[in-house]
Amino acid sequence: MCDIRLFRSAYTEFELAREIFQIPRNDEAFLNGIAYHLQQSVEKLLKAFLECKGVTVPNTHDIYKLVRMSRQNGSNIVLTSWLEDRADTLTRWETDTRYNMDYSVEAQKVQEGLEEIRNLFEMNGIKEELCTELKDEGVKRRLCSFFPKDFSPADDFEWNCYYQIYRKQLEKE
Repeated sequence: MCDIRLFRSAYTEFELAREIFQIPRNDEAFLNGIAYHLQQSVEKLLKAFLECKGVTVPNTHDIYKLVRMSRQNGSNIVLTSWLEDRADTLTRWETDTRYNMDYSVEAQKVQEGLEEIRNLFEMNGIKEELCTELKDEGVKRRLCSFFPKDFSPADDFEWNCYYQIYRKQLEKE
């Protein structure tokens, strides 16, 4: 059974970035902090999907490497062109925002990142409210066939994560 705590952590990183962005300050430290949380959210999301595919994920922050691993291993994540085009930039947001005191992310790029990463989570069904497909009791019942006896997801977020993990197998049925 897949451990979905990494999905929760990825989503929390995104929520942190979104909340910090609401604070009316436009200085380098805030923008770099937001960029760091955005990178972490993407990194953890990619790793979560890979681990649920049974892939041993190396200790890396390299988004390009994780995107490539996702493609090579048949991960269930739906990749966006923005993510693939900005993989190197996102990787720099992890290291440069923490260790390069001369590095600063522009507000426009942070805002674009927030929008695109929100879209990434949305496209992959990783959200708090139950996805449309799971409102069908038949789909929910079929999804339960992948769970151990007497197991049930704790909330709508977990239902969504498990649906995304087993989506391709459900589509084959």
